[in-house]
Amino acid sequence: MSDDESYELLGFDNVLLPVGDLAEAVGFYERAGFTVGFRLDEAGIALLKVGGETPGILLRHEEGFGHRTPPWPSARVWLEVPDARAAARLLRDAGTAPLDEPFSTATGWTVEIADPWGNVLGFTDYTKRPELSRRP
Repeated sequence: MSDDESYELLGFDNVLLPVGDLAEAVGFYERAGFTVGFRLDEAGIALLKVGGETPGILLRHEEGFGHRTPPWPSARVWLEVPDARAAARLLRDAGTAPLDEPFSTATGWTVEIADPWGNVLGFTDYTKRPELSRRP
């Protein structure tokens, strides 16, 4: 890109996660508390809603993509929740085991889960820095 060209990043569109089986993935994420915004099996995609935002997490079927188990280095998507420790309890109760116990961060607490294909999502709160939260 030349010096006279520029663009502005306006925000996130969708975060795409590869999955090996769309139905299995939708079930996993529904147990984890996500709501399906839409599902197009013929296109191999399903959109999971995230709060009141229009973008979401787009599950995309990838042929031949098998299960993998943690740990591994990978990108992580963290989503804000009011209380990450409460989220960890609810995830366990729903049969979605967190990768570990909730851990402390500079802004609050975080707990992570991994889907069967190795995509890691974190649920993080701002209990230590509520002024940064979407719900101050």
